[in-house]
Amino acid sequence: MTASRVTPASSARTRAASLLLAVLALTGCLLTGDADRPRPGDALATDGAQSSGVVGHDHARLGQTWYFALPVPVNESAEPVEITGVALEHVPVGLKVVRYGAYDLEDTEGLPLLVREGDAYTPDFDRLRDHAARPVVVPARRESRIFYLAEVRITSPPGDTARGCRFDYTQGGEVHHQTLDCEVGLKVGR
Repeated sequence: MTASRVTPASSARTRAASLLLAVLALTGCLLTGDADRPRPGDALATDGAQSSGVVGHDHARLGQTWYFALPVPVNESAEPVEITGVALEHVPVGLKVVRYGAYDLEDTEGLPLLVREGDAYTPDFDRLRDHAARPVVVPARRESRIFYLAEVRITSPPGDTARGCRFDYTQGGEVHHQTLDCEVGLKVGR
């Protein structure tokens, strides 16, 4: 049996090869990670009813739960989009997003822009089918039948409005995000 001998030259080659493999692996991870990173999109219409003002209530109370409808997605592009997620981009201290849901406009008999839990005219969201578990497909040049809402709870008097409705979606095999104008203000009455 012969013993292998490590020389300074073979040790340097081994280190160089290991370094090269590490760099290639890291580069591959970065390239793959970049391909999955959402890119700004422009498929959704930006001029809906909610882009022109603040929806709100001036006499809310601590502990109340409110449902705020995000803009109904309208796909202005020539390809379908699959909405995979939504979020309010700015949520002030005093408001807590409990969850996001997705509901059929027919099931709620229209778009409930801002409604309070327990009111007679508030849809019973717990009994309705929530479509948020799967991507919602919006066909090309169509308005979605499904709208998204944020369920928010007032934990302390909010010092600001919640705003910026971000939609995450895929289109043509690419991942996108797009923020639509929307704003809700809940003031705690005295």
